[in-house]
Amino acid sequence: MKAIYKKELSSFFRSMTGYALIAFLITFTGVYFMIYNLNQGYPFFSYTLSAVMLVLLVLVPVLTMRSFAEERRSRTDQLLFTSPVKIRQVVAGKYLAMCTVYLIPNLIFCLFPLVIKSQGSAYFLSDYSSIFQFFLMGCAFISIGMFFSSLTESPIIAAVSTFAATLILYIWEYLTDYLPDGAVANLLIVLVICTILAALIFHVTKNRFLCAAFEFITAASAVTVCIVKSSLFEGLLKNVLGSLDLAKGFNNAAFNNVFDVSAVILQLTVIAVFEFLTVQSIEKRRWS
Repeated sequence: MKAIYKKELSSFFRSMTGYALIAFLITFTGVYFMIYNLNQGYPFFSYTLSAVMLVLLVLVPVLTMRSFAEERRSRTDQLLFTSPVKIRQVVAGKYLAMCTVYLIPNLIFCLFPLVIKSQGSAYFLSDYSSIFQFFLMGCAFISIGMFFSSLTESPIIAAVSTFAATLILYIWEYLTDYLPDGAVANLLIVLVICTILAALIFHVTKNRFLCAAFEFITAASAVTVCIVKSSLFEGLLKNVLGSLDLAKGFNNAAFNNVFDVSAVILQLTVIAVFEFLTVQSIEKRRWS
């Protein structure tokens, strides 16, 4: 894994991609820092990071789009399949290299609250918690982008898919507001989700009995619970999906001065899940 990490990290800076991405993020952050903190006098650097979040949605797809798609297109991925290095080590090495590139501007961001302090009041706890959450959320987005890159041989498709996925996660809080609150509406949505999961089980196992049994048991259980205690289904999806908001931890740190441990756990879980999915995606292609 160490060799893969060094190779990938050096490739970012040999091709100037790493320098360009770092300069891109620092430049935009510097512009917003000058507007919000220096000109308008806001003492919170977290406000600047909140504005820069949209830039992250562009940077991450560019950073991750070539991670596996380029190798698949040039057929150099066959070397991965035959090398003594395990696939999970390859994935981890590539992922850590991309996170290292992303870490560099975040370390530079740690200087900005000190500049604010030199001009007056500063709120270090809020600012450094926001920087940490900003970094973790970017790492979660990188893991998602790496997964999409493993699914295609086109870096452009990987970049567009990553942008779409991260944009949805960025506006997740607003999307969940449109979910219905009624018990019947939530039950119908749950039944649709059960059908989709059953279809996925059939796609993977090709077992009709297992698919039908899963759908019947889950659907019957949902209907029974709704009949016995319908209040459990009121606002169910809004509450469940709302807890999956990746930006919640950053918003709590930036605007509420609260360090959300549950948000850190969620972000680390997303990273682990998408790294696992990336490994499975590559392993499936390896044996097909």
